[in-house]
Amino acid sequence: MTPIDVLLNHKTIREFKPSRMSPAHLSILIDVAKRTATSLGLQSFSMIRVVNPEVKKQIAQICQQEYVGRLPELFIFLVDCYRNVKIAEEQGESIDNLCDADRFLQGWTDATLAAQNMAGAAELGGFGTVFLGSILNDAPQLIELLHMPKYTFPVLGLGIGVADQHPQLKPRMPRDMNVFDDTYDVVESYIEALEEYDEEMEEYYDLRDSNHSVGKFTAQIVKHSQQVNMKRKEVLKQAKQQGFIFNME
Repeated sequence: MTPIDVLLNHKTIREFKPSRMSPAHLSILIDVAKRTATSLGLQSFSMIRVVNPEVKKQIAQICQQEYVGRLPELFIFLVDCYRNVKIAEEQGESIDNLCDADRFLQGWTDATLAAQNMAGAAELGGFGTVFLGSILNDAPQLIELLHMPKYTFPVLGLGIGVADQHPQLKPRMPRDMNVFDDTYDVVESYIEALEEYDEEMEEYYDLRDSNHSVGKFTAQIVKHSQQVNMKRKEVLKQAKQQGFIFNME
């Protein structure tokens, strides 16, 4: 496949062969992540490669996804303002502007872009990937587990390895639903506009439950609107506990 074909064929992989990535491949992926565009050049992100199997198992418990403990490679990407805060402190400067909401969001964007770059490079190299937003199921526990200092915060995890499953290509909503020219297009009835997409989704089967389709997209929205994870609702509170300053006034 061409590089574009690889990117257009992106699939989430949750089962991997036990074979490990070569040090050369691993080094390239890390370099790709580090070369990602970064806001103001501040590089307000870091990544933690999880090697210890016991730590992986504990992260799997946080994610409530048992397969996470078997990932050949697991990286946790995080907002990291700690490094720049310390650089300022060593020079006798105030740190308030280095750990505010703006810097937090810059770090969040930096971390997300770096993770996506690493994932894209991995897939171009023939590997499968899985993003793990579920690490935020219990951010305080993850912070403690990974010994993360103040002014840092987890964003997402990325698993990489040789795919041992072949899921369907998951349908995406029509382009006119989220690609606009000049101004945002508001639709009178999203249920009607997404009717064909709902039919496509009813034919999509997630390998985590291959006996049932995932169901209509519009029905999934209702399902998620009824689910509550209190710890995930407190992400900003948890970030404040890590020293970040959010002025809501």
